[in-house]
Amino acid sequence: MSTPTKAPESLKVGDLVEVLSAEEILATLDEKGELDGLPFMPEMLEYCGKRLTVYKSAHKLCDTIERTGQRHMTDAVHLTGSRCDGGAHGGCQTACLFYWKTAWLKKAEGPAEPPRPFSPVDVQILHRNTLKEPFPDGAPRYSCQATEILRAAPGRLPLKDMRQYVWDVRTGNATLVQTVMAFLIGLFNRLQSLSQRVLPKWLWIKGGLPWGFLRGTATNGTPVQTLDLRPGELVRIKSKEEIAATLDPQLRNRGMGFEVGLTQFCGQTARVAGRVERCLDESNGRMLTMKTPCILLEDVVCPLRPNLNCPRGHLPFWREIWLERVESR
Repeated sequence: MSTPTKAPESLKVGDLVEVLSAEEILATLDEKGELDGLPFMPEMLEYCGKRLTVYKSAHKLCDTIERTGQRHMTDAVHLTGSRCDGGAHGGCQTACLFYWKTAWLKKAEGPAEPPRPFSPVDVQILHRNTLKEPFPDGAPRYSCQATEILRAAPGRLPLKDMRQYVWDVRTGNATLVQTVMAFLIGLFNRLQSLSQRVLPKWLWIKGGLPWGFLRGTATNGTPVQTLDLRPGELVRIKSKEEIAATLDPQLRNRGMGFEVGLTQFCGQTARVAGRVERCLDESNGRMLTMKTPCILLEDVVCPLRPNLNCPRGHLPFWREIWLERVESR
């Protein structure tokens, strides 16, 4: 049974908030260290007492586990500059943007107060709940906001639920134009999927491809390239045609998919934020070690429009073969 949808709280993009103390936040958590199914993670403790701005209202998100589309979360936001460093989760390098329940925040008013005296509290519950029963092979099974996201956001938001688009605009997550475009792209992609099932090939628009119209052209395996990129280096994202040549018909390179919406960044330059060699499998909590490391780029986040304005702010993984080093002069 789906959870009824609820309009987001009054916090909007750009609002200044203060994260409550660890003691105040712990008082909102259950025995699992969660609020409404959402864990408060040990990596979030460093932000207690700090002032941050609202990056996005987290009233919806893409389901990256079961691929059921958009899910609905209540009373939560993302805060600018608050990403997970994986310190309590085996060194996961995905750098997810935290979810913050509004119960863990308060609006910041007036000048910032001097830091309050530190009051030691028992946060062991947070560390205990980063792990579940190990896998049969003895490997640790981690638990974090990403692995528990379907419990925290049990309700679905179908494309036709117009309330989500009203919330997108009212909270400042997206402009009216961006929201209309996101809906139209979502509708177009549904029609493309339907056409492939019911129409003959000669009636398919752009070969039945989703918006972005990317077709992988690699047929005899997918190539790999090693640039040994390091944080701070400047790179240029290759053209759509160059990236297509590295992808198989399922838009995968060495098993990792390329999101069609990322083609909007082709030709742009960005700095390397980090390398990803270890990441959690969101579906089961297993730590994965990448055979071919990936790259994170500064300020290059998952685009809104191709994903119905999903505000999760993921830093996409980039194969080094999709990038080229820009030599400093």
